[in-house]
Amino acid sequence: MNDTTGQTVLDAGRSPIDAQATTPLPVAVATANSEPKVESDKAATGVSKPAVADDKAAPGDSKPALVGDKTTTGDSKPKTAGDTKPTSPPVKVPGGNRLGLTVTDYRGADSTLCAGCGHDAVSSHIIKASFDLGIEQHRVAKLSGIGCSSKSPAYFLGRAFGFNSVHGRMPSVATGAGIANRNLILLAVSGDGDTASIGLGQYAHVIRRNLKMVYIVENNGVYGLTKGQFSATADLGARQKSGVLNELPPIDLCGVALEFGATFVARSFSGDPKQLQPLIKAALAHNGTAVIDVLSPCVTFNEHEGSTKSRQWARDNEIPIHSIGFVPHFDQINVDYDPGTVKEVKLHDGSRIHLKKLDRDFDPTDRAAARRLIDEATREKLFLTGLIYINPKSEGFTDLLDLPERPLGTLPDAEVRPERKVLDEIMESLR
Repeated sequence: MNDTTGQTVLDAGRSPIDAQATTPLPVAVATANSEPKVESDKAATGVSKPAVADDKAAPGDSKPALVGDKTTTGDSKPKTAGDTKPTSPPVKVPGGNRLGLTVTDYRGADSTLCAGCGHDAVSSHIIKASFDLGIEQHRVAKLSGIGCSSKSPAYFLGRAFGFNSVHGRMPSVATGAGIANRNLILLAVSGDGDTASIGLGQYAHVIRRNLKMVYIVENNGVYGLTKGQFSATADLGARQKSGVLNELPPIDLCGVALEFGATFVARSFSGDPKQLQPLIKAALAHNGTAVIDVLSPCVTFNEHEGSTKSRQWARDNEIPIHSIGFVPHFDQINVDYDPGTVKEVKLHDGSRIHLKKLDRDFDPTDRAAARRLIDEATREKLFLTGLIYINPKSEGFTDLLDLPERPLGTLPDAEVRPERKVLDEIMESLR
């Protein structure tokens, strides 16, 4: 469907993010242009940092909820990520979402990053996307490694659970969490050093397994915590603030993801909320590893002339491959468009994605075409953004393992530990 601005939307049916939803699903529309606007020019460039969540608790809470708290949506009984029982209807709040929560309820702690950091803009887009979808924060596991980017989870979804892992090892922690509780929404934030250098092996294997998770890489091409040395994603010929030129070719994280079988690959810019927010929503609905490589400028070490990861460079060189938007599954809308102008992708749960073609004729369900697009972007030094590839029939890792519906972490010992007699029989069979 095209809205009044000509923006095309992704129309989703029943989404995996609500496989265990515990609240009613009232009708609401959330598009890339919907209010409240966290995508102002300042917010989009990171100048406005994610705000501290109010001391007031969410409707129905009796006290403020801190990071890791068990939250409620109108019920007095605390909820955990394994809960599937219906709760009482949410309290209606002016400007609230389907859970009766406001945008403020989805914020985290005050950011300690540099003023203007692109990572703060990404946090604001995660906040807005989660609010629009009515994400239940007690079901979210925020995961990160080490670096400026890995501090970001503290600044959004303050009532969700979080784990700051060892450098480059976040995917292993995510895999364990996802297997222990398949009902968790795994939301991971990493950086170009944490993913493309020390964590490259783990990045490859979590993609190969297709763990159901959102994997956002805040990519600025430098190590911001150690004075701005080039990272493995720095472009060939890029210039450091000190004047040093990068003489090594970059690792293209989208290209690597495609090579290892990724089922959702996208690229965006932290200063482009109309594109990035719908991509985050689509990633949350995907049944598998959803990689979003986000150019997120470092205003301290990589914002100078000669940088290919600065805000100005991104604005001057970004080439969207299609117009994109998102309509959540709880609002079914008929799509009206001219034949041949929109690509429709039907997902495993009956959802539909619609991508409006722009200058190039591109099919994001064609892996070979996606690879050619990445090769073209590398060869021509183009900053192409949008949904690069999606496999609508993807099977997640927990589906392949045939795990029970009940989270493994909630099963009693009697159900997971075999009796002594059974163990004796197994040992006897091995003699």
